[in-house]
Amino acid sequence: MFEGLRFQHWQTTSDADGIVVLTLDRAGSSVNALSRAVLDELSEIIQRLAIEPPKGVIVRSGKANGFIVGADIKEFESFEKNGTVQDALENGQRIFLRLGRLPCPTVAAIHGVCMGGGTELSLACRYRVASRDASTRIALPEVKLGIFPGWGGSARLPRLIGAPAALELMLTGRNASAENAKALGLVDALTSPELLVEAAKELIRHPRSRPLAQRATAWATNLWPVRQVLAPILVKQTAAKVRKEHYPAPFALIETWRRGGSSLVQRLKLEARAVAKLAATPTAHNLIRVFFLQERLKGLGGGAEHGIKHVHVVGAGVMGGDIAAWCALRGFDVTLQDREMKYVQPALDRAKELFTKKLKTAERVAPVLARLKADVDGTGIPDADLAIEAIYENAEAKETLYRATEPKMKSDALLATNTSSIPLAELRTTVQKPARFLGLHYFNPVALMPLVEIVRHDQLDAAVEKRALAFCKALDKLPVPVAGTPGFLVNRILMPYMLEAARAYSEGVPGPVIDRAAKKFGMPMGPIELIDTVGLDVAASVGAELGPFLGLDIPPGLDELVKGGKRGKKDGQGFYTWQDGRPQKPEVDPNYVAPDDLEDRLVLPLLNEAVACLHDSVVDDADLLDAGVIFGTGFAPFRGGPIKHVRDTGADALRARLDALAKTYGARFAPRPGWDSPALRS
Repeated sequence: MFEGLRFQHWQTTSDADGIVVLTLDRAGSSVNALSRAVLDELSEIIQRLAIEPPKGVIVRSGKANGFIVGADIKEFESFEKNGTVQDALENGQRIFLRLGRLPCPTVAAIHGVCMGGGTELSLACRYRVASRDASTRIALPEVKLGIFPGWGGSARLPRLIGAPAALELMLTGRNASAENAKALGLVDALTSPELLVEAAKELIRHPRSRPLAQRATAWATNLWPVRQVLAPILVKQTAAKVRKEHYPAPFALIETWRRGGSSLVQRLKLEARAVAKLAATPTAHNLIRVFFLQERLKGLGGGAEHGIKHVHVVGAGVMGGDIAAWCALRGFDVTLQDREMKYVQPALDRAKELFTKKLKTAERVAPVLARLKADVDGTGIPDADLAIEAIYENAEAKETLYRATEPKMKSDALLATNTSSIPLAELRTTVQKPARFLGLHYFNPVALMPLVEIVRHDQLDAAVEKRALAFCKALDKLPVPVAGTPGFLVNRILMPYMLEAARAYSEGVPGPVIDRAAKKFGMPMGPIELIDTVGLDVAASVGAELGPFLGLDIPPGLDELVKGGKRGKKDGQGFYTWQDGRPQKPEVDPNYVAPDDLEDRLVLPLLNEAVACLHDSVVDDADLLDAGVIFGTGFAPFRGGPIKHVRDTGADALRARLDALAKTYGARFAPRPGWDSPALRS
C-alpha cells in the first residue's frame, strides 16, 4: 500500500490480518506536536488508505513520554501573524474529516499525554483505547491559550459524551485521567501500556456499540431546544468565574455550540471561523505568550543533575510542612523537624490529606506517606542532600539555626532558606559554605502555586544554582532565578499593591469594593481577600521588612487587626470573617460610589515596583519578570504580565498617572527608577 513512499514523521506497518498501524514519531523532537508537515504526511497516508481500505487503522505514538501534546504552538503563532489561521484550521479539519470517513474501523491508542490537537485527532477515530498508566492525561486545554478546539474538537466531543460533560472539559481545559475518560465515554477501553496495540486490534476485530445511556445523553443534550436553554445557563456560570472582555474564548465556545446544527460540516465551519477570530485578540496573543514563558521556566531546569534524594526540612508550619509533603509526593525521601512532635503532627495530617486527594487509593498513598518522616531530633540532617530552613521570618533565629545545622551536613549538601523577604547577603554571613547556600522561596499554598524563586547572592556557586533549578523541575515547579535583595521579585512587587489596598480600607473604602476593583482589572483574587489568605501577620511582617526599602509604612488598619490577634483565613478572623475556608464579605451600601481612582491606586504601585525591579536587575530580563509575577501572584494572564501591560498601555501615560497620584496622595506614588528604560517600549 505504501511501497515507494518514505515519511519523515510517520511509520506504517500492517499485520497478517490487514490492520495498519500508523506510528507518529515526529523527527527532531522529543514530543509529538502536530505541525503542518506532520499533518501533510498524515493527509497523504489517509488518501492511500481510502483507495485501498485495510481491515482497520490504529494511530499510536512512537514517543515513550506520550501520545500527542497538541498543535505546534510556535507554528500556530506564525499562522496568526501571517493571517492564515483559518486556512490552517480548515486544513486540519479536512484531514481529520477524511480520517473519520475511512470505510474501516479506526482506533487511537493513547498512552501518556494527549492534549489539544492530539485529542481532536483521537475524536476523529471511531474508537479510543487508553493505557491505565498514571501518566495518561487527556484534555482539550485550548481555552488556556485564549481560543477553543479548532480541529473538530468542539464539533465532535459534545456529540460523543453529551454536551454538559464535553463543555465542562473544554471550558476548564482540565485533564481527564484514563479512568475518568472511560467513565465519561471519551475512551472505549482501558488496558496496560504494553497491551495497547493489541487492545486496539481487538476493537477492530470485534467492533462494539456504545452503551445506550451514553448515546441517549449525547443525542438529547444536543437537540436544538436543549442548546437554547442550556447555553444561557452556561454563560451565566462562566461569567461568575471570568469576565467576557478579559477571556472571550469560553463565551465564544458556548455560542458556537449553541448555533451548531446536526451537520458535522456546518459545525466545523462555525468552529473554524470562531477560533480564527479569537486567535486575533490581544487575550490570545498574551495567553500564548504566557505559554512560552511557562515553557522557558520549565526549560531552566533542564541540562543538569540535582543529585538530591533526601530532603530535610526544618520548620513544620504551614510552609515548611507543605514543602516537605510536596517533596515526598514527588518521590523524595523527606525528614521534617520541629521543636516538638505536636508541631510536626498537623503537618503530617495535612500531608495525608494532600496525598489522598492526589493519589486517590490507599495503595498509592501508603508508599508516599512512608517517605515522609517526623524528625524532632534532626537525625536526618547528616543523610540529607538538601536542607531547607522554613522557620519564621527572623534573621537572628535563622542564623542560629544555620550555625547548629550546617556542621552536621554532608560536604556536598545544599542549604536553602524559604525566607520570603530577608536579603540573602545578610543571612549568608553566618554560613560556613556560602557557595552552597541559596534561597528556595515557595508560595502558599505550595500544592497549588507553581512558582519557586531561586534566590541568589554574590557568593552562590553557579553549579549549585543549576542543581536547584533541576530540583525544581523534579518537583514539577516553575523556577525563576532572582537577586537576593529585600522581598526578591514577587513579594517586592506585591507588597505596595497589598499595602495600598489596606490603606484604602483604613480610609473607609469597603473591602468588597476594593476586591472588585482589582478583579475588574483582572486579578484572580482581590487584595483584601489576598491579605487574609496570606495571613495578616505575615503581610505585616513582610511589610515591616520591606517598608524601609520601599519607602512604605504599615497602614493603621492592618496594624490594629494584627495587634488584636486577627490573622485572617487561618484563624477565621481578619479583614473578613471566614467560614469553611471562604470569606464572608459584608454587604455594601448600594448607594456607595467607589473612588474614581481606586483601580489606579491599587494597580499602579504594582507596576511601579515591577519597573523598579527590572531597573535593579532583580531578574535577568523583562520576560522572566513577567513570568515570575504571573505564576507567583496570578497577575492577570490575559494582560501578558506587568511589563507587557506597561508596553501595551504606554509607559509615558502610566508614568503621568503616577505623577498625578503622587500630587494627590504623596510620595509613595512617585515614579520609581526605570520608567525611561527602552525595555518598556520594545
